[in-house]
Amino acid sequence: MVRVGPAGSGGLGNLEGVRKVARMGLDCMEVEFTYGVRMNVDDARTVGALAQEKGIVLSAHAPYYINLASDEKDKVLASKKRLIDSCERAHALGARCVVFHAGFYQKRTKGQTYDLVKKAILEIQDVIKIRKWKVQLCPEITGKPSQFGSVSELTRLMQDSGCGITVDFAHLYARQQGKIDYAKLLKKLPKKFHAHFSGIEYGEKGEKKHVVTKKIFFEPLAKQLIKRKLDVTLINESPQPFKDAAMMKKVLDKLRSS
Repeated sequence: MVRVGPAGSGGLGNLEGVRKVARMGLDCMEVEFTYGVRMNVDDARTVGALAQEKGIVLSAHAPYYINLASDEKDKVLASKKRLIDSCERAHALGARCVVFHAGFYQKRTKGQTYDLVKKAILEIQDVIKIRKWKVQLCPEITGKPSQFGSVSELTRLMQDSGCGITVDFAHLYARQQGKIDYAKLLKKLPKKFHAHFSGIEYGEKGEKKHVVTKKIFFEPLAKQLIKRKLDVTLINESPQPFKDAAMMKKVLDKLRSS
């Protein structure tokens, strides 16, 4: 099954966002903490209860200001706190996946960066376990080669730490300069995963910005997802996420019935 929905509420607020997702016949929504975890736990429970009532699957996107491989200890500690706060709210929301960008290489080698990210994830997972939160850390494939978060790094991290993954297909397209083989990629991934998609603008350094999703850009991925019968939650991150998510769902429904 492929579930499709928007990133965020489009400025409507999370409760109205969930209602709009349900009215449009979409399946999921990503609650955005991208500029800070400003939702309290009681509000998260209220949003989560509505989503459950409407049959909408929620996920949560942790703040952008995270670098688990920073040279500065206070930045690593602040990054961990932002992730832990996101996990607490995600648990209250009933949102399983907590999406985040793990960090940057800076002056470290890829191996050193990997070890630091893995160490931090294991430490946060200990907190999750102690507090009995039903959430999973899902680091995201990133859009620039200067950022930690390639396919090989994250699939290895899944094996080494037990974390999940957020497969941002648009980021990968930009990271690889427009070269992407969906059939080959999906063979490397688990049968069930969380994902992002949108149109993407990129340059020689990778991702520049998300843009409107064109049907012709989505169809190659849609065909492979349906062919392989995967269990995927697919969040649209374009500037018009509701409209583009509805288009993506229509494409998938047409492929299923053909």
